[in-house]
Amino acid sequence: MSGVMELLPLEQVAFEGMIDVIRREFERFGYLPIATPAMELTEVLLRKTGGETERQVYLVQSTGSAEQGDDPDLALRFDLTVPLARYVAEHEHQLSFPFRRHQIQPVYRGERPQRGRYREFYQCDIDVIDRNELSLRFDAEIPAVINSVFAALDFGEFVIRLNSRRLLAGLMEKLEIEPHVAALRELDRLDRQGPENVIASLSKIGVTNDAAQRFLELAATGLRTGSDAFTLLDEIGGDNDLLKQGVDEMRAVLTLVREWGVSEHRFGLDLSIARGLDYYTGTVYETTLVAHPELGSICSGGRYDDLAGQYTKSRLPGVGISIGLSRLFWQLQNADLLPAAKSTVEVLVGLLDDAGLPEALRIAAELRDAGVNTESVLVPDRIGNQLKFAAKNGIDLYVVAGENERQRGEVLVRNLRTQTQASADRKDVVAAVQAQ
Repeated sequence: MSGVMELLPLEQVAFEGMIDVIRREFERFGYLPIATPAMELTEVLLRKTGGETERQVYLVQSTGSAEQGDDPDLALRFDLTVPLARYVAEHEHQLSFPFRRHQIQPVYRGERPQRGRYREFYQCDIDVIDRNELSLRFDAEIPAVINSVFAALDFGEFVIRLNSRRLLAGLMEKLEIEPHVAALRELDRLDRQGPENVIASLSKIGVTNDAAQRFLELAATGLRTGSDAFTLLDEIGGDNDLLKQGVDEMRAVLTLVREWGVSEHRFGLDLSIARGLDYYTGTVYETTLVAHPELGSICSGGRYDDLAGQYTKSRLPGVGISIGLSRLFWQLQNADLLPAAKSTVEVLVGLLDDAGLPEALRIAAELRDAGVNTESVLVPDRIGNQLKFAAKNGIDLYVVAGENERQRGEVLVRNLRTQTQASADRKDVVAAVQAQ
């Protein structure tokens, strides 16, 4: 089906293996799982989306409602952050703060179907939300989690690019650029459209060419790591209160990330990072693979100081990131960066004749009781065909008790990975398999 990702079994094993690694690393940092419905009230999803996302929301309507001429009051979630805000607002008095959550679920957007762009795709999110105030220390914890996740996934070296929407807003105020939100949206397109197109877009919203060029000159200084990042912050200074606050916050976050133990070559300051969604207010993040910058951001997010406040009188600031897992999987697969997936089936128990079925089933049951994932051949076939089946499906071990083996009280154990085989006593079948 166009616009969705359907995987073959071994590809699905690899995909779910990535989910297992990501979930494990999230939980190492104390993030607890939640799940929210695929559908949310339309007024919740559209209340504070901004940017292009609002035009990509799928509205949901029953046949009966449509026949009655009612407007759709439900929509499929386009991300996991807005549903989280609603979730926290509704369960505020049952949750413990600061509230850390992870969520791994599909989301839906009206994307134009194309390679690597899906209308249904998985996101893997973490967020931490607190009451009234959220310390910048949590902004620094997020890169530590990103570092842990992508080190464990082991797709090669990566770099986490940090910036501050508040710092950017201060720069725009210094350059007398208005409106801030619209200009930030245009900056977010810099890597895709280039400076000339961004300057042209900025001029359409009232930014002079001179101001736009000076803004992009500052924003396009590239990634600064280690002491170079702090030098750039010193050079920016603080000509207005907003800029000073943004610079001070960014300096504090970069210092804390280093204290989290993240290697300095894996994170830094990049003033071109803006993020396109309007609800971001402070620190923002994008992560890229060093050897494959053409893949773009593989993990992104930021701070939102009052997103949940749209649904409650309480002030519930938060910060978080999202991994667009479906697109990332497709990108890694096409760049040949995914290791070969192994089947979750460890052993295929063969069957050469109908008379051997009871014994084959007993062997399979013993292996399963010992914790070995085992598939049984239930219709006799030539041994060559069974071995081809095992190899095609990524099964490493093949065990069979043909007529001769049954007469001798033995089984044949073949390792398809090493292309070796040996006979073993029937009573030792579990030990023989576990020794491979």
